[in-house]
Amino acid sequence: MRTAGESHGPCLTTLIEGMPAGVTVDTDFIDAELARRQQGYGRGARQRIESDHVQVTAGVRRGLTTGAPIVLSIANKDSRLDDAVRTPPIHRPRPGHADLAGCMKWLTDDCRNTLERASARETAARVAGCALVRCLLREFEIEAFGFVRGAIDAWSTVQVTRDGWQALRAARDASEVACPDAAISAEIIQHIHYAKVEKDTVGGLCEVHVFGVPPGLGTCVASDERLDARIAGAVMGIQAFKSVEIGLGRAVTERFGSQVHDPIHLDRTRSHESHLGFERATNNAGGIEGGMTNGMPVVVKGGMKPISTLLRGLPSVDLQTGGDARSDYERSDISAVAAASVVMENVVAFEIARAFLEKHGGDTMDEVHAQFDSWRRLAMPSSGA
Repeated sequence: MRTAGESHGPCLTTLIEGMPAGVTVDTDFIDAELARRQQGYGRGARQRIESDHVQVTAGVRRGLTTGAPIVLSIANKDSRLDDAVRTPPIHRPRPGHADLAGCMKWLTDDCRNTLERASARETAARVAGCALVRCLLREFEIEAFGFVRGAIDAWSTVQVTRDGWQALRAARDASEVACPDAAISAEIIQHIHYAKVEKDTVGGLCEVHVFGVPPGLGTCVASDERLDARIAGAVMGIQAFKSVEIGLGRAVTERFGSQVHDPIHLDRTRSHESHLGFERATNNAGGIEGGMTNGMPVVVKGGMKPISTLLRGLPSVDLQTGGDARSDYERSDISAVAAASVVMENVVAFEIARAFLEKHGGDTMDEVHAQFDSWRRLAMPSSGA
């Protein structure tokens, strides 16, 4: 998947290759994911201007993928890239943003081109593409659930389970900060409100669980093809993300092996389920061992830093004069962690889908279903008879 487009250009474009023919494309689902990405307490004025909707311009006919490359487009209502008055040059880079690094890379004293592409507005195109690919996962009852775990000093201890995640999804959707814990939501909102008053910004911790993932996706034979490495890369590819953890993550360093590794047992009465009956009392591995899924839910955490555009500015340099200056202000959010959780949910699901098709792929959905059913029969635990 590739995206193109600038924050204030005419549109954002997504190119998806490798989708089999016959996937039912649910544009209402894609638009709903785009709408979720625009929500959240602390978002800026841009979200009141845009009302993102996907337009499919190639690769889909009568609601079904054709097997050809798919092109999606999202129009930008706030399109003013060539208007020098409304979209002026930026000469005072923002600490924490791509501004200065981009100027050094492309040998310019104007940060505008860099910030237009580095902007998190690009994630609308990514969410659209990932949501389309999730239409394939839904045919195999693979579902992703993302939410905000906390921010600053407000941390939810809510437990996410296979049987209870859908109730948590309803609670998440009722929260202004995408946190299914009402008390913690209120605390996060207080932090964001304080940052707004102080002309500051707030980040947070996002978490994604993917349910129904069969074992054996990914590989251990090549380091760059390990599924955990690919998921980590996808999450770190989201603007402003600075950390990724799978399962326990860093906490594995604080425990002995007997407290980390998830004991295995086989429940033959549940061999029809996605995990083929291989059960774990815990899921500290986050559903991935040796770069491959093990049948447990895939669990990923991602840390988003505070947005680098502060209304009060930060010490910087004027690239035209070389003198000290305050960083420029480009209309932005106080916090976008709720939106970031939507982006993270979708990019993690995309990597699961990519690995699924590598293992069970075909030119058509009929072939994918046949391949998956054949694998299930071969992988089914022996009865021991």
